[in-house]
Amino acid sequence: MKKIYVGNLSYGCVEDDLIEIFSAHGEVGSCVIIRDKFTNRAKGFGFVEMEESAAESAIAALDGSDHMGRTIKVNFARPLEQRSNSGHGGGNNRRSHGGGGGNRRYNRDGDDRHDYDMAE
Repeated sequence: MKKIYVGNLSYGCVEDDLIEIFSAHGEVGSCVIIRDKFTNRAKGFGFVEMEESAAESAIAALDGSDHMGRTIKVNFARPLEQRSNSGHGGGNNRRSHGGGGGNRRYNRDGDDRHDYDMAE
């Protein structure tokens, strides 16, 4: 099975919608639309798993096509990068200081690091 990334989805799109359009190209093994863990609102992208030949066919046919009023991006999913607790990957040596909002982070000494880590 190959994992396919599907991006620029309408926020109203559900898994059954993706299964319907992808199953025209072969059997869909699994399908998930990624949702915000706090609000459960769709984030606008998801993943579909299919056999490799069916996946190639679906990508060729669906990339750049219109779905629910949006031009969707369809390609093979890239492997998730390994996260570490050192450097910019997070860790316990940084904390956010209040005031002004935003995602600016500071190290323990209070030095401004201009580190906008959106992975947290």
